[in-house]
Amino acid sequence: MRVSFMTDTGRTRSQNQDAVFATQEPIGALPNLFVIADGMGGHNAGDYASKKAIDLVTDYIANSGEQGAVSAIQQGITIANEAIFTEASRDAAKAGMGTTMVVATIDGEMLRVANVGDSRLYIMRDGALQQVTRDHSVIEEMVRKGEVSKEVAQHHPKRNLITRAVGAEERVRVDFFDVDLRDVDVVLMCSDGLTNMLEDERIAEIITLDVSVHQKVTKLVEEANLAGGKDNITVLIIEAIMDEVRAC
Repeated sequence: MRVSFMTDTGRTRSQNQDAVFATQEPIGALPNLFVIADGMGGHNAGDYASKKAIDLVTDYIANSGEQGAVSAIQQGITIANEAIFTEASRDAAKAGMGTTMVVATIDGEMLRVANVGDSRLYIMRDGALQQVTRDHSVIEEMVRKGEVSKEVAQHHPKRNLITRAVGAEERVRVDFFDVDLRDVDVVLMCSDGLTNMLEDERIAEIITLDVSVHQKVTKLVEEANLAGGKDNITVLIIEAIMDEVRAC
């Protein structure tokens, strides 16, 4: 299994409020763990929220003794939500802070995915890029209701308004997805700083280039910046997944 990731401030933001965590080694009962979080809030609050959420989730998974992947991730996100919400309620400087979160673990031939907000996980299957997660955003609700097309949504002024975030409310709802990996070539995780700058078709072209996984990650970040870099950009790519499964 080959893994590479990168996070970048972008061209217009002064601060990087994205955070990323990746380990191919076992953590708690999970065989591996990959997380991207995209913080929101005032000065330093979004940066703080994304890092704190990842720290709390990974700490819970590592030390709780929870055996099931879904239950471990669910409880970890619940604990992070409670802590961030409580701190935001008590500290005026952090009022309104929160973070998106997309979490994945490869468990044998299955990919377990959790999502809150609009950071995404994609898979490349049979040469086609498919979005696994569903955005929790105002514009996604409009697309589902048929009020706007996906093409219009890509550049809609409300595309950054999310309807769920870790720490935004007293309780958090987490979506879970299971993906059979037997015919999946690549897993891509990213913050919206990538997907708001590049069309899915261009992303697919880049992740199928005959170059190293690190070069693919670098090129995605570079092109998002060339397209404007209007937000922080975080990209994580996992390749050769089933090679490792078969070797076990």
